[in-house]
Amino acid sequence: MALLEVRDLLVEYRTPDGGVLRALDVRRFDLAAGERRCLRGRSGSGKTTLLNAISGIRLPTAGCVRLDGKEITALAENARDRLRGRTIGFVFQAFHLLPGFTALQNVVLGSVFAGNPEEESAATLRRARELLRAVGLEARMHHRPASLSAGEQQRVAVARALMNRPKLLLADEPTGSLDAAQAGAVLDLILRLADEAGAALLLVTHDAAVMARFGGVTDLESLARGGEGR
Repeated sequence: MALLEVRDLLVEYRTPDGGVLRALDVRRFDLAAGERRCLRGRSGSGKTTLLNAISGIRLPTAGCVRLDGKEITALAENARDRLRGRTIGFVFQAFHLLPGFTALQNVVLGSVFAGNPEEESAATLRRARELLRAVGLEARMHHRPASLSAGEQQRVAVARALMNRPKLLLADEPTGSLDAAQAGAVLDLILRLADEAGAALLLVTHDAAVMARFGGVTDLESLARGGEGR
């Protein structure tokens, strides 16, 4: 059984004039445990919408998302939040770090998202420090985001996404706001840490240099035409 199964997923929005805008239409998409996939699509094609639906951040208009045997679309909001925190790591393009928190505190938040009642335990702090060392930020762990470069902030976001050893790592154009050198370093890091964690990786991008690092690339638009998502 696939770790992730998406079936007949439809996301629509009401427009101010009373019309309907179809933001996403995916017939079928599967991802196996430990699999590495790259999903491309033009700007505005629904890449972020798909990740939000997969993670349960947004409920679709219709369709089904099943993750690790659980149907996300059938869960209440708090249950979706718990499943996302415990099963999914999300690397956002815009980082989404809390400005008043240090790098270490932002990584520990990954444990809070999973509902860990011991988010400040010695084991949790040790795990967060280990991840920051792994991403090369041991000397910067007590710095706040404003004093970190864009590449450093993205590395903090990667560490936070891996805090709870997720089964699925989602990366939403993680190199989109970085220069070429930073982008290459962050992509190397995501690929290496996903492999070490044994996590399935779904990375969405429209960057040809990123796509070249993956053996196979799926076009998001092809999924709406009855493709098998392979």
